[in-house]
Amino acid sequence: MFMESPRDELDLDRSQVTKAVQALQACLKSSSLSQKLFENDGQAISLLLTQWKIPRKEQTIRISLPHGLRTESGDVCLFTRDEPRMTSEQTVRFYKKLLTERGLKNAIEVIPFNMLKTEYKPFEAKRRLLGNFDLFLSDARIRRRLPSHIGKHFYERKKAPLSVDLESKHLVRDMARLIQGTSLTVSNKGSCCMVRVAHSGMTADEMVENVMTAVSTISAKLAMTGKNIKIIHLKSQTSVALPIYTSDLSHLAVVEEARKKARSTKGAKKRKRENKNREVSDLKTKETEEEKDSKEEEIPQLVPIEMPTKKPKQETISKQGLKKVPKPAAGKGLKKTVKDTKLAKKTPKVTARGLKRKAKNK
Repeated sequence: MFMESPRDELDLDRSQVTKAVQALQACLKSSSLSQKLFENDGQAISLLLTQWKIPRKEQTIRISLPHGLRTESGDVCLFTRDEPRMTSEQTVRFYKKLLTERGLKNAIEVIPFNMLKTEYKPFEAKRRLLGNFDLFLSDARIRRRLPSHIGKHFYERKKAPLSVDLESKHLVRDMARLIQGTSLTVSNKGSCCMVRVAHSGMTADEMVENVMTAVSTISAKLAMTGKNIKIIHLKSQTSVALPIYTSDLSHLAVVEEARKKARSTKGAKKRKRENKNREVSDLKTKETEEEKDSKEEEIPQLVPIEMPTKKPKQETISKQGLKKVPKPAAGKGLKKTVKDTKLAKKTPKVTARGLKRKAKNK
């Protein structure tokens, strides 16, 4: 069974639980509404837990019960991944065959991921799916992809799919524990939480065993000390809450002491971290100061200054050659042409007749 530490063990009286179960059965039988429910699967019976202090973190506790809450009729839905090179119908047949070959007796409705995206995309289809099944399981390989497709109502109604490893060697055992067991969600928004532990179709002894097992598991697995549980009630959907456990004020002192110890340990851890950070920062500052001092103490070495050498003539020629020759202005060209024409007019033309005349005159 479940190992418990003496600090977390609750003094739950079995005779008190038996009296509460018998009174609850008598109340359900006397009402006309319960007679209709008894003809079906029965009415759910739950534990209502009230805590002394509101926990800081949300916690989910899985509880394995000696007597299963569900019959072999199919009220369980399993979301699976899409098998490669298979249609949705072939995937459904593949996983149903796998579960029957492994020896699972419960009838489970298989819905592949592609079918969930297409056929259950409208809001009304999701609401019908939520109402048709009491428990939802999901393949561990697609668990992270489900929240965006199933919607927030699954989580508000506390019907979030539970993860299952379909490749495990102990698949039937793991699924049987989830199907026949239950889970408690301890919220950090209030001091009360509820978990289903039985149904009205069970016998009184089966109900008592389930209640005792559930309380011992919760007190052992609760993140805060088990003494944080203040009152435990047993109730059905239509009946009043019947008390089966009440703690005294000494438990409140234990819870406060545990919180103080937790705070002190957290404070000590913080101080250690701060001291370590300070030591590291001091070391870094010391190293930087030493580096600065060593740099200051270093004697600068004299390095000869290299004078710039003259550039070779070829480079100057090449650079001069690369320079563009300026084009002559338009006015200067005109002046030159005018002078040339004047000189041409002043110089007489030498002809044969002129030479003869010069010879006669002589």
